[in-house]
Amino acid sequence: MPNVAPTPDPIAFLRQQIRTVPDWPEPGVQFRDITPLLANPRAFRVLIDQFVHRYFDLRPDAIAGLDARGFIIGSVLAYELNVGFVPIRKKGKLPFTTVQETYELEYGSATVEMHTDAVKAGDRVLLIDDLIATGGTMMAGKRLLERLGAEVIEGAAIVDLPELGGSKRLREGGLKVFSLVAFEGH
Repeated sequence: MPNVAPTPDPIAFLRQQIRTVPDWPEPGVQFRDITPLLANPRAFRVLIDQFVHRYFDLRPDAIAGLDARGFIIGSVLAYELNVGFVPIRKKGKLPFTTVQETYELEYGSATVEMHTDAVKAGDRVLLIDDLIATGGTMMAGKRLLERLGAEVIEGAAIVDLPELGGSKRLREGGLKVFSLVAFEGH
């Protein structure tokens, strides 16, 4: 393996890997695309290492990932921490008995669900997604986990868009929030 110097500022390095796509999915939106970060093996490792270092001593019992990019980060993090992974999916995607939570979107609503046996009472769970925008999906995930008796120790994301108010709403709703990178605008 080649001798590679350590990344001096891992957060700045990760931020550089996130592509901004203007006017997508609609005019005025600055979409923060994490796919280049995932495609770069070094950046992906730095990303996962940042989360591993944060959660290694906190030792959650499970990682719950939100559909769909939360699955990518969450499953690798669960593997690295040697804990289970719980998918929180869009409605109609899970084959066993589920609990559901509906939340409001800008125009309409959406529903997420998880298996009723995915966590047990008292489990300490880390909830993870790629991005916090309005906070609706993460809050719905928190409510699902708590309905089954789990304690959500934190909501984590790669990117926070603070101007959209999601991280503030999540904190006001009792969820501790952590993100690696914040971008102004939306």
